[in-house]
Amino acid sequence: MANGQVLVVDDEADIRELLGMTLIRMGLEPQCAGSVSEALSLLGCNTFELCLTDMRLVDGDGLSIVEHITKNHPSLPVAVITAHGSAENAVAALKAGAFDYLGKPVSLDQLRALVRSALKLPRPGAEQQDAAAPPAPGTPCLIGASPQMEQARQMIDKLARSQAPVQIRGESGCGKELAARLIHLNGARRDGPFVAVNCGAIPESLMESEFFGHKKGAFTGAVADHDGFFRAADGGTLFLDEVGDLPLSMQVKLLRAIQEKRVRQVGSTSEEPVDVRIISATHRHLADEVKSGAFRQDLYYRLNVIELRMPALRELREDIPRLAAAILERHAAGGPAPRLSAQAAAALQDYHFPGNVRELENILERAVALTSGSEIGVEDLQLTHERAVVPEADIDGLPLPERLEAIERKAILDALERARYNQTAAAKLLGISFRALRYRIQRLGIRQELDTRP
Repeated sequence: MANGQVLVVDDEADIRELLGMTLIRMGLEPQCAGSVSEALSLLGCNTFELCLTDMRLVDGDGLSIVEHITKNHPSLPVAVITAHGSAENAVAALKAGAFDYLGKPVSLDQLRALVRSALKLPRPGAEQQDAAAPPAPGTPCLIGASPQMEQARQMIDKLARSQAPVQIRGESGCGKELAARLIHLNGARRDGPFVAVNCGAIPESLMESEFFGHKKGAFTGAVADHDGFFRAADGGTLFLDEVGDLPLSMQVKLLRAIQEKRVRQVGSTSEEPVDVRIISATHRHLADEVKSGAFRQDLYYRLNVIELRMPALRELREDIPRLAAAILERHAAGGPAPRLSAQAAAALQDYHFPGNVRELENILERAVALTSGSEIGVEDLQLTHERAVVPEADIDGLPLPERLEAIERKAILDALERARYNQTAAAKLLGISFRALRYRIQRLGIRQELDTRP
């Protein structure tokens, strides 16, 4: 945005000059302040596109400027400059409402990337205009008007105006990846890539290569250079789903990449800068994982700068008919969408939905296939369908391998039932690790059964 004004706050004249010259070359007009009081005075009589402030100032600290701007100029992005390795200050600034941060010595490439991102943020007037317009077909959106859904929607809008790492917490199937995509699409990185990674699906031996890339010949099978997730998401957002599944050895390397904003490919001798926003998700309580030693505390604080909780579907009962109608419309594939009978809608609203929205989609997809008319009845939903298991009386007649498999299968299904299909809790009931439970669920074919479970 040519000729836009940027407020630069630093008590070192050479830093102010360096930042000012860089901004001028970008077509911007810097206004410089050497103290908190001078910065507040300039904020009171000027309109800025961005504020860059050092954390340590002669008459206070940058946090006071961040808090002042957050309260009095909420549409103004503010970024802080922190001392090298001062992770606590960076996290505190992000929690206070800072758009992003830079470490000293300031990298001009990172500075320019930050400025460009800040200037891409939607202006307040544009936000109101966009909100009034209906979303384009195929555009991701949260459906529902319940207070919980509206609260989640408002939080997503707020998070979209920041570069702070976000941790999305919620049960499996409640829309954590959808929330991450909305944060990305509504923010300054919307024109960049969105890379989603299931951390629990990557073999531990391949994690470093998959995250950071590798050079040709770095190891057996490395027949070509590979960018990795961080470089693929450069300029955009990296969504780490089920981040609690990362082994401790990988957690250390991920923490360094986040702090330094640089990655080193396997087989390379140098690091390369990356401009990536991290959004992570988990159905676990990572605070408990930290206490047990399964998750690093320093990485937890880096990822959990701001937390977004996605509500379970059973908390959104008033939204279920509208959500079901949207799902049925999508499955209609251009033809007339079947509708729910009043009894079927009431049955869905009374159902517990341990699998959340993903389970609702499976139920409705099956109901569409079963119904012979234009209306879906209660019987088409099959909400009382019981899972088929081998009767205990028949287990003894099986050969030993099948008998052991049937016993193991029944024990896992019973534990999942007792834990309300929370796999972390079920693993504890069984006395095995979460990773071991996921392996057994896959091996025994229980995964497909869980995904299609009513």
